[in-house]
Amino acid sequence: MKQDPIDIDAIHKALANPVRRQILAALKTPEIYFSEQEHPLDFGVCAGQIDRYTGLSQSTVSAHLAVLQRAGLVIPRKVGQWIFFKRNEEAIQEFLRTINGDL
Repeated sequence: MKQDPIDIDAIHKALANPVRRQILAALKTPEIYFSEQEHPLDFGVCAGQIDRYTGLSQSTVSAHLAVLQRAGLVIPRKVGQWIFFKRNEEAIQEFLRTINGDL
């Protein structure tokens, strides 16, 4: 199945914020930054863990995660009452290939 094309402008806007870049960088190696999470990291990282990592309020982190999700850079997974986030490596690699080819 072919993936939807990436939205270059949405990704640029999402990456323009240092907190969102920080979140994406930490999600790249969750075993280092979120090792205390009780659920398996295969699920992704619980939004509450990301709140603690950034030191920001839940509502602020939720807003950042929503921007990353709309840009296609993270994939949410709901498990019970929790939402876990993983990097969308396919979209990130496609973005990097596109930028590398266009510039």
